[in-house]
Amino acid sequence: MSFALVSRRSALTFGRRAVRFESTTSEKATEAAKKTAAKASEGLSRVSSAAGPVLAKYAKTLQSTLGRVGGRTGKLIAFAERQTPFVIYYSKVAAELGRIVFRGQSMTPPSVSTFKAYFQNFVKSVQSGSFFSNAGASLQNVRNISRTQVAAAGVLLAECLGFFTIGEMIGRMKLIGYHGETHAAAH
Repeated sequence: MSFALVSRRSALTFGRRAVRFESTTSEKATEAAKKTAAKASEGLSRVSSAAGPVLAKYAKTLQSTLGRVGGRTGKLIAFAERQTPFVIYYSKVAAELGRIVFRGQSMTPPSVSTFKAYFQNFVKSVQSGSFFSNAGASLQNVRNISRTQVAAAGVLLAECLGFFTIGEMIGRMKLIGYHGETHAAAH
């Protein structure tokens, strides 16, 4: 690059002001998130101040009672206590993901009347026994599957397995194996 070209480019950059353009939607989203978080923490503090001492007393009593249990039951209780934070965390993640998908797809839950109608039909079919007789009809349908349907199901299974395998390769950043020594560990 010649000196004249460099000096011309530097003159252009010194004369300009650095301007950063921000999105107003991100500012609005940040403000809305802060307001929502403030409202949520306010509601949580109200609930915890009202129910906190009572719940803490019962939780302490329950924990001391369960702590005295020994043997297999004690091991099972200890295992459940260790797993509880993970279950709570991942259930919150799943709920948030479901909320995002619902909003993104403009989905709405069914109305109460629709849910009642389907639930009542289900209960009636179980009580009358037609639910279980339909299971026998479903078994008969399985017996009557054609070769083309089996082939289509096989192709679909192969596609799912392929996508899973490719996802595993991308996630592990290697082609084979979960465990094993790295190249650096061998030296």
